[in-house]
Amino acid sequence: MTMPPPPNQPPHNPYGGPVPPPQQPGPYGAPQGFPPPGHPRQAHAQPGVPSQYPPGPVPGPGGWGQPPMGPPPKKKLSAGAIVAIVVGSLVVVGGIGYGVKAGLDGVTGSFPAATHRLVVPQTLLDGEFTLVSDLSDTQGKEIEDTPDFTVKDATAAVGQYSGKDESVLVLSGLYGQIKSPGSTRSSILKGAATDKGSTLVVKPEDFTPAGYGVTVSCQVTTSKDGLSSTTLPMCAWGDENTAAAVALVGAGEATADPKDIDLADLAEKTARIRAQIRKPIAAAGS
Repeated sequence: MTMPPPPNQPPHNPYGGPVPPPQQPGPYGAPQGFPPPGHPRQAHAQPGVPSQYPPGPVPGPGGWGQPPMGPPPKKKLSAGAIVAIVVGSLVVVGGIGYGVKAGLDGVTGSFPAATHRLVVPQTLLDGEFTLVSDLSDTQGKEIEDTPDFTVKDATAAVGQYSGKDESVLVLSGLYGQIKSPGSTRSSILKGAATDKGSTLVVKPEDFTPAGYGVTVSCQVTTSKDGLSSTTLPMCAWGDENTAAAVALVGAGEATADPKDIDLADLAEKTARIRAQIRKPIAAAGS
C-alpha cells in the first residue's frame, strides 16, 4: 500500500520535477502570479496604492494631441432681423417718421415740388444684388402710417436683396416732399442706432462720393437679438423728394471689427443705388 506523503512535503510531480510552491495571496486577496517567460511584468497600480510614476497629462476636449476647442462661432442676425432694424430706422425714433398722408391741414410753410420718386428694381449695383422681396406694401406701410409733419405725401420704397456670397442688402426709403433733407438723413441713422438691441460703435460720418452730387452719411452699429449678433454698417441720404437707408451685411461685415468697416466704399455704393432708383416722376412708368 502506498503511504501518503509526510506533512508539509510538496506533492509528487508526475512529470519528474518538483512542484512549485503555491502562490501567495496579494494584499487584496488576488494571487500574485508570475508573467510568462520573456514578458516583463506590467506595472499596474492597485486600487488605493499610489503609482511609482506621476500621472500623464489629461487630454483636452479635442482629444489627445488636439488643441482644446474655442468658443462657438458668433451667429449673425437673420435677414428678417436686419430688415426690421433698417425699416425701423425710418419709423419715429427721435421725432422722425415718414407717414404724413394725414394731419397736414395745419402745417405751415411751403414744401418743395414733387419731382422725383423711388423704385424698387429687380437688381442693384450692376446685378450684384437680386431682389428677394419688395416690402413696400407690407413693412413699408409702417413708414407711411407714422405721422411726421416735415414730409408730405410720403410713399415707402422697401426691398430686401441678396448677393451671390449670401450677403444681405436692405433698402428702406420713401419719396414725397421733404422740408429738411439734412435733418431727415441724420434722423434715419439715429433711428437705427437707438433701435432695441443696437449700439452705436462708429459715429455718423458724412461723405460726398464724386460724381453723384449728394451727401451720404454712414455709421456702424452692433445689433444683438438673443445669441445672435451682427455688425451693421448703414448709410443714408436725404434730398427734397427722396430719403433712404442702405444696409449691407456680407460674410465679412457681419463679424468684422466695426472700426475696420470701409464706410467710404459703402457711401459710394449708396450713391450708386440712389442714382439707379431715383427717377423723375414724369418717367415713373419707364
